[in-house]
Amino acid sequence: MNQNSWKILVTTVPFGEADPAPLDLLKAAGVSFDLNPFGRRFQEDELAERIGPYHGLIAGTEPITRRVMEQAPNLKHISRVGIGLDSVDLIAARELGIQVSYTPDAPAPAVAELAVGQMLNLLRLIPQADRGMRRGIWKRLMGRRLSECVVGIIGLGRIGKRVTRHLSGFGPKILVNDITPDLEFIEKHSLIEAAKEQIYVEADIITLHVPLTRETRGLIGPRELAMMKPDALLINTARGGIVDEAALAAALRAGKLGGAAIDVFEQEPYSGELTGIENCLLTCHMGSCSVDCRARMEREATEEALRFVRNEPLRGLVPESEYLARGVRS
Repeated sequence: MNQNSWKILVTTVPFGEADPAPLDLLKAAGVSFDLNPFGRRFQEDELAERIGPYHGLIAGTEPITRRVMEQAPNLKHISRVGIGLDSVDLIAARELGIQVSYTPDAPAPAVAELAVGQMLNLLRLIPQADRGMRRGIWKRLMGRRLSECVVGIIGLGRIGKRVTRHLSGFGPKILVNDITPDLEFIEKHSLIEAAKEQIYVEADIITLHVPLTRETRGLIGPRELAMMKPDALLINTARGGIVDEAALAAALRAGKLGGAAIDVFEQEPYSGELTGIENCLLTCHMGSCSVDCRARMEREATEEALRFVRNEPLRGLVPESEYLARGVRS
């Protein structure tokens, strides 16, 4: 097919705001494209209704389900802006002959920095002090220092490794857990490999950096929360669904947890009960939203989409391990 006949739907939002380069690339290529008309994430019904004419997607976190893909007879390629693949039915994509790419490295620096920033916010009670000042309350709050804490990192991949490097300057004891631990990295950075249960029991701060899969859905539930110290802090900048939000709210309300910082939710936009809990810091899935990382994600996803259009070798194809994790083989 001539690339001038190719139609791309850009579902991710925002797009081209941090840097107009992706828009310029699409225009220069002469590819027909449409942007997300809602200014928010597509719902499944909305995407299923609109996707039919398009050959490619530059995708965000909207649900790209089998039902959606079956409404897209022309769809040949999905270029995911970001790393998470839980929103894409990879099994259906493979069965329908749709290739899937992503940009796994681009968001890592920003997500790692947000996680560390939230550790400091929680430890020093910075948001509470700010809110108090705005209400006319002058009260100095007594916090804790990061160097005096035990930090537990669950998931030692791209982001988890960056978190450990950032923490090295503070000097806390760091426990790590990963399904396939990088023993050389662990030794080099003087980390302590630990079972998840050890982390739940011993850590003052627990930060999650795992993908959402069948194995990690509900990873942190009532049982795991009950194992944690009553002043422990929980941070999730990974994916909604990994933490049982109702169980977390119950633990925080009962004083069985010191605080939490949550950036990702089961349903987004989020408006649930955690919004009413003072020591739960909430951000709107903005882990990757630094200007440089967002621009890189969008640019890499666009470049990959255009490589597909031009029948050039793809550089960001989702690895076979992701398909195998979902029980599908080539």
